[in-house]
Amino acid sequence: MKIHQFPNPKALAIGAAEFICDRAQDSFARSGSFSLVLSGGSTPANTYQQLVTISQQRKLDWSSVQVYWGDERCVPPDHDQSNFRMTQQVLLNHIEIPEANLHRMACEADPEIGAEKYAELLREQFVDQVFPRFDLILLGLGKDGHTASLFPNADILAEEQRWTAPVYVPHLDSWRISLTLPAINAARHAAFLVSGRGKASILKEVFENPTSNYPVQRVTPQGELTWFIDHDAGQLLKIVGG
Repeated sequence: MKIHQFPNPKALAIGAAEFICDRAQDSFARSGSFSLVLSGGSTPANTYQQLVTISQQRKLDWSSVQVYWGDERCVPPDHDQSNFRMTQQVLLNHIEIPEANLHRMACEADPEIGAEKYAELLREQFVDQVFPRFDLILLGLGKDGHTASLFPNADILAEEQRWTAPVYVPHLDSWRISLTLPAINAARHAAFLVSGRGKASILKEVFENPTSNYPVQRVTPQGELTWFIDHDAGQLLKIVGG
């Protein structure tokens, strides 16, 4: 596990965007393509804004990038709570990427059907794989220790076979779909983007109390795990990396 701490959210966003481009170039050299899983949230949104500029500077070939989502609220794609809508506004509308390369999680009609259809889509892309081997998954961290839509005590945490599953969030009275833990943990790289003093307490608990069993602590990818945190989020940690 690698930890990168930055002085402020903008520096984090720039560092994470550079990291995404680095992973893309490595993947292009290895296989000719790059599978990227996007996350919702304000910290990823800041990263996507920086990614627009940095990918242009580095002449990233977006036509060779396949974009997926880690989770989605079961709302229409133009809804203000939609992760797809956010990424479209801050990233997708500002880069040259074929529409066929964008694989939206569509679950507004029915979460169970949406989860099944997304799993089918992934199986078409990742043929003959036990779980999808994404090149890079971007993740966030909730104050309750959730990531993607893997909330504490949710049934999806026990899932061992499915690639995606529906999730009901009682305290929000809403449905979502999400990649399962086995699908996330099959990734070549997973990166957490965490900023703000509001995340300091949960980040300290996650790093320094391994017996807490928060969902985020169960993210243990087969490949590399990297944390991008800003000063405020990491202010309570005893040890951080550069």
